[in-house]
Amino acid sequence: MAQLLDLFGFLSVLLRAMTLVAQTLAVGGVVFALVVARPLRVAGDDSGRAALCSIRRLVAWSALGLAVVQIILISINSAALMATAELSLGEVAGANFFRAGEVMITASLGLALVARLQVRGVWHWALALAVVIIGASVMTSHAASRLTDRAPLAVATAIHQAAAAAWIGGLPYLLLVLARFSDEGVRNTLTRRFSRLALACVSALGAAGLTLSFFYIDAVDAVYGTAYGVMVSAKVLLFGTLLLLGALNFFTVRRLGVVETPRFNRLRRLAEVEVGIGFTVILAAASLTSVPPAADLTVDRVSLTEIGVRMAPRRPRLRSPGLEELQAPTRQALEKAAAGGPIPQSFIPGQTATYVNSPADIAWSEYNHHWAGLMVLVAGLLQLTWSAGRAKWARHWPLVFLALAAFIFIRGDPENWPLGAIGFWESFRDPEVLQHRAYAALTVALGLFEWAVRTGRIHSERAALVFPLICALGGALLLTHSHSLGNVKEELLAELTHVPLALLGVTAGWARWLELRLPPADRRIPSFIWPVCFVLVGVLLMLYREG
Repeated sequence: MAQLLDLFGFLSVLLRAMTLVAQTLAVGGVVFALVVARPLRVAGDDSGRAALCSIRRLVAWSALGLAVVQIILISINSAALMATAELSLGEVAGANFFRAGEVMITASLGLALVARLQVRGVWHWALALAVVIIGASVMTSHAASRLTDRAPLAVATAIHQAAAAAWIGGLPYLLLVLARFSDEGVRNTLTRRFSRLALACVSALGAAGLTLSFFYIDAVDAVYGTAYGVMVSAKVLLFGTLLLLGALNFFTVRRLGVVETPRFNRLRRLAEVEVGIGFTVILAAASLTSVPPAADLTVDRVSLTEIGVRMAPRRPRLRSPGLEELQAPTRQALEKAAAGGPIPQSFIPGQTATYVNSPADIAWSEYNHHWAGLMVLVAGLLQLTWSAGRAKWARHWPLVFLALAAFIFIRGDPENWPLGAIGFWESFRDPEVLQHRAYAALTVALGLFEWAVRTGRIHSERAALVFPLICALGGALLLTHSHSLGNVKEELLAELTHVPLALLGVTAGWARWLELRLPPADRRIPSFIWPVCFVLVGVLLMLYREG
């Protein structure tokens, strides 16, 4: 139970993200079937029936996944509340989150059942259940916890989530159906109908987002001075990227003729990236649920002066302090643990909120970031050199990531094994350490797969997609990365560095995806974008400061 509580914050964000993803897919599939796939229902031929069956199957699995994730989320939240507040299960069952979860689970299971039925009016029943799911989700949002303006905020939140589901959640169904039809006439009809739906959803998303921002962000300094404002800014940038991709697809659809296979292929590849970035936006939205609205944080906001001082370029730190120079209380706890004594709860990583990082602690963290940045910078420069045809040996650049992974694992958290006294398994109690180990594992996979692809050891086209997927996933996960510093300003200043790194990681991953998936004539721009993103990531890491 203690380990579960230690990881509660991190797990709750991930489970909330999984909830929003499953909800978006389930609701998006219902809207797609009703609005976009209507010609398939009217035609009634074998291909149309097969496509509708695939839609129903994906909706059913998404709804079932939503129910399962909700059960896990309610269980964890209930266990944490019972352990910390000493409440009984009966008392917890009366909480708003518990009731909302029950409603969502019931509606999700009902949607999964209805989606598998082949009876008249099935999609109208599915729409009613989708509305219930959106309503249950709104019950656990910031809008439901407000003391004032609850009604307009709830309506704006519902519109925001429904529009995102219809657009982002509908895209996978569009790709699924397009892959099953070779008839260009059917493809034209479906893409044009979805394009009109997406245009309406974009308008609704923009209006709802502006409404929520008006209530939740009360001043300009809240945009850059609070964690909520920073995450909203990240969402806006990602949303802008989605708009760009959507605009490219919109104009492609308008130019489609009777036989336009090359343009359809380009449209499908751009739509794939829309899906990936769209779900990254959903992950950012899940992170917003873990922080209070900016309007509620009127003190401890970070000023532009403080940001400027922190971000001012300085010489990278490539030498670390010795372990003996680390924070005295932490060092004493490690020595006690090494002697066989128990580790006091207050000294467990992630639980040291009462202590301020010493200069040695700060120096160690900066040293880690700067060496990691140097390696990423080298990798990006080697890729640019290789793509320019100036050095064939530069194709082995992915091996740099193996060194980076080893560095993260060994030097990332000095209090833990192999440098510190806290054991390997025990170190996973700290969410920050868990995330660092996850990043190390992702980095190993990234390096090995891409090296094998570059050297011809793997010829599979799907294997080549591992690299961009891991880049995009790593960037998305970085949006959930947290620091237990016990200092609101320090946490935000760290966040201000991580958010651009996350955005660059997502951009690099999906640019590489387009390079692999687009026709050769369209690959030049994305092939240049992603190594430049790597170079920028390296530079930002080498400029990273904590004091």
